[in-house]
Amino acid sequence: MLTFSQTNYTLKGYVLNTNNVPVSGALLASKQLSTTSLSDGSFILSGFKNGSYEVTITHKNYKEQHVNVRFNGASTSITVALDAANTELETVTLYSKSEEREAHESPISTVKVSEDFMNLNRENSLMQTLSKIPGVSTINIGSGQSKPLIRGLGFNRVSVVQNGVKHEAQQWGNDHGLEIDQYGIEQIRIIKGAASLLYGSDAIAGVIDIEAPKIPMENTLSGAVNLLAENNNDLFGISAGLQERKANWYYRTRLTYRDYGDYKVPTDRISYESYIFELHENHLRNTAGREANAAFSLGYVGTNFKTETFFSNVNAKNGFFANAHGLEVRTSTIDYDSNDRDIDLPYHKVNHFKIVNNTTVYQGAHTLNFELGFQNNHREEHSEPVPHGYMPKPDDSQERVFYKNTWSFNARDAFKPNEKHQLVFGLNTEYQNNNIGGWGFLIPEYNRFTIGAFAFDHFDISEKLHFQGGLRYDFGVVKTKSHFDKFQSTVNNADGSTSYIYLQRALNKTLNFNSLSGSVGLSYVTPKTTYKINLGKSFRIPLANELASDGVNYHMYRFERGNLDLDPEKSYQLDMDVDFVSKKFDFGVSPFINWFENFIYLNPTSNYYETLQIYEYTQSKVFRLGGELRLGYHLLKHLRLDGSLEYVYSRQTTGPKKHFTIPFSPPLSGIISANYQFNKNLFFFKNPQFSANFRLTANQDDIVPPEEKTEGYNVLNLSFNSGFKLLNAKKLAQFRFKLNNVFNTQYFNHTSFYRLIDVPEAGRNLSVSLTIPF
Repeated sequence: MLTFSQTNYTLKGYVLNTNNVPVSGALLASKQLSTTSLSDGSFILSGFKNGSYEVTITHKNYKEQHVNVRFNGASTSITVALDAANTELETVTLYSKSEEREAHESPISTVKVSEDFMNLNRENSLMQTLSKIPGVSTINIGSGQSKPLIRGLGFNRVSVVQNGVKHEAQQWGNDHGLEIDQYGIEQIRIIKGAASLLYGSDAIAGVIDIEAPKIPMENTLSGAVNLLAENNNDLFGISAGLQERKANWYYRTRLTYRDYGDYKVPTDRISYESYIFELHENHLRNTAGREANAAFSLGYVGTNFKTETFFSNVNAKNGFFANAHGLEVRTSTIDYDSNDRDIDLPYHKVNHFKIVNNTTVYQGAHTLNFELGFQNNHREEHSEPVPHGYMPKPDDSQERVFYKNTWSFNARDAFKPNEKHQLVFGLNTEYQNNNIGGWGFLIPEYNRFTIGAFAFDHFDISEKLHFQGGLRYDFGVVKTKSHFDKFQSTVNNADGSTSYIYLQRALNKTLNFNSLSGSVGLSYVTPKTTYKINLGKSFRIPLANELASDGVNYHMYRFERGNLDLDPEKSYQLDMDVDFVSKKFDFGVSPFINWFENFIYLNPTSNYYETLQIYEYTQSKVFRLGGELRLGYHLLKHLRLDGSLEYVYSRQTTGPKKHFTIPFSPPLSGIISANYQFNKNLFFFKNPQFSANFRLTANQDDIVPPEEKTEGYNVLNLSFNSGFKLLNAKKLAQFRFKLNNVFNTQYFNHTSFYRLIDVPEAGRNLSVSLTIPF
């Protein structure tokens, strides 16, 4: 600690933006004195004497500001609000600066998604909300679950990171969503492209990084209640959050509950395997669900130290469309149409518990970050018990159970030896233990351990030109455990005799994997235009289901078989980005070229097991290219037009599906949107805003069997957002009205789970939400 005589004074306070969000990394300088703001926007600048001083505040993403401060026998404090230097596109802002290297330009193009964007575009799941971002799409599982695709790649090829720790559940399955509460999220960073350097295996396609919320300001208490109602599935949701900070200690807490019924589709019948299923009042039977989430965190902020521990639990029960679970439903005695809010068989229950600690230590030129996490994912899949092949009728409905425990530890040192270089050294390690239960076998129990170390340098060649390059080495071990059927199967021997044996479905097997990856890139920044180019190599360790599955997946009505000889996926990707911003017009283009040495996918074969077609995991070389285009124009002072376009081309160059694309390849798609900000209040509505977006999607004729072609579609969505004063509250409440699929268009999403059985997307949906801050 520094001590001062009575003639030395201190200037302290906060640096915020115009939305009252804390700004970290802002440089405050006056004569020979300088400091930077912390993550909560706070700063302390000491050494002033009596007199007047000009303090200059600078930050890469904000306009420079000058503040005059006078000291007359005492210290003083100020709060500074910075104006953004970037132009926002529907509250999605493109940043060149990485979080780990503030005030330096990064060649990795990222998209920052703000809390405002989340609030204005909120859908039934977090990933459906993010699908408004060019290059991001989803695999939807009904109305309440989804998982992300980035440029046509999904499942475990996209890392979802929350509070610094990779989210680990059972996301390998087509029908497995992500257990994350989308309320209370302030900011998300999306990386599109090779990201294994920082995040390791599973970041081969990109990253959805849900960043930790900003630290509350000193001596504040705040919160909000979010209410949501939708008419398509009669949804009701409520989420309430509260945070408080005294001097150094603070806490946050949030509770969320959602309850919804079967959602409606714009058709009265579904055709599956040449069988027609009639729908009662257009309801997609048994797609109701309930979700109850709780979160709490406790944090401490010191002079050179900060730490926060997050606790969260997500619990959900969701029904699966009954007719998607094989054809046995034709003989079921369950009356699925008696109640559109009950959850009958088949359904799943999932509980995801998570503890994460984030700690940062500032030591001179070093910033040390540590992230420690534990996750427990308990998933149960229930279906109506029926005999299959030699398996007798089960005694209960518990088809599959997964118990997955994950321990994670990350360490990182950001070291700035001089003004030109910033070095970052890091270590990631993770251990998983997955146990199984239930009468239906698909994947074995397994343990998985991974460890990786990386280093990179960010070098400012000049004020405009920046270089970044780094290397990473990873080692991983996957141990699968032996598994035998609980019932005997009949086997015909070569000598004509018959044996009755317990078939072995999995082996005790230990597999080792290792890989060297890295990236190099350049960025060139001018006042209006940013140019970026980055070349990276990424990799992905095969999952347990890809290596050792051997059973019936009744959700997909097929037999799936793994391959213990699979190699890690290796991907090489060249990314480019040009971003131009002016007062009235902005433009961006982000092309990419991608090459897989050994892409892993599930290939249908001509063989059958007990009347079910056998699908086997195999590998092939794959070439991909595509990108995103975005435009924005202020047509009038209060009217802004935006457009975006995304396209992905994929082709297998070897293997049994040579010359075909890869599964779940999204079609050419674009969004045209108009946003009108009223220049005066309307009745009791404050700062009202009206938006319309029109999504245009082309035919998807480029498919890989057994996929079917998908017709193109056009869908119009409308929204109205405004603040208003509720009673005598000091803060404005926010009212949002949305009408999705205005014309009740029947269309099919090519990347939807239910597209495989010709189920269209949800029909017209009116949603009303209200946020009441305090």
